[in-house]
Amino acid sequence: MSTRLQTIFSDQAKQITFLTGAGISSESGIPTFRGPEGYWTVGAKEYHPQEMATYAMFTKHPDELWQWYLYRASVCLNAEPNQAHLALVEIERILQDRFTLITQNVDNLHIRAGSNPERTFQIHGNVFFMRCVNECQQRLIALPQKLFLREKDQSLSVEDKNCLKCPDCGVGTRPHVLWFDESYDEHYFKFESAMAVAEKTDVLIIAGTSGATTLPNHVANMVYQNKGAIIDINIESNSFTERALNSSNGQFLNMSCSEGFAKILTEIKK
Repeated sequence: MSTRLQTIFSDQAKQITFLTGAGISSESGIPTFRGPEGYWTVGAKEYHPQEMATYAMFTKHPDELWQWYLYRASVCLNAEPNQAHLALVEIERILQDRFTLITQNVDNLHIRAGSNPERTFQIHGNVFFMRCVNECQQRLIALPQKLFLREKDQSLSVEDKNCLKCPDCGVGTRPHVLWFDESYDEHYFKFESAMAVAEKTDVLIIAGTSGATTLPNHVANMVYQNKGAIIDINIESNSFTERALNSSNGQFLNMSCSEGFAKILTEIKK
């Protein structure tokens, strides 16, 4: 295994891209929200994330969705970056412009750990920001700090609702996340930028994600078709594993993100 990693990282000209998912956040204690923690209740009915995390549901129940996302932001704020996040920061420090991070996570832990926002594509958004529902200025607005540290079932007060109004035009806002019934774009979610990075990527390191969303799959397919190396770091095999094993010098590291990134960091330092 070590010999193969040495081969992959021996060429100093290589462009290396990291693609991270919920697995790295779970090591900081953040639930994936796809298990029991992910069931959302509106009235007497429970919804799975795929049902609730949609623009259609937001138009029907904006207060309930905001209530849940503010709780989720509170969970993320209470979490701390782990060794995997910190290893990526060190890897970026070494690689500089040869490094790109594409993350599906909306918890902001990569940025808090020290990753450069210019090299970090948050392709599913960031729960610490909101946007005008009418897109009046097409900009991201930081959530007011007074809305953090909430309980899961804490309802929105009149003051909360006022804080959630667009400061530019006074209408409502929405969480800055990509919902299941929405599409990637460049302005908010860096679709074209991510694909441009994939086109020139020599080594793609995928960690803590099973490939349930489309853009990560497009990125992996692009690297695979261009005969780049793919390394899949995960505690269980997934849809990326076969592509990794069939790619040039690729491999599956059956371990946590922290363990996997520690190995990658060791090889890059060499």
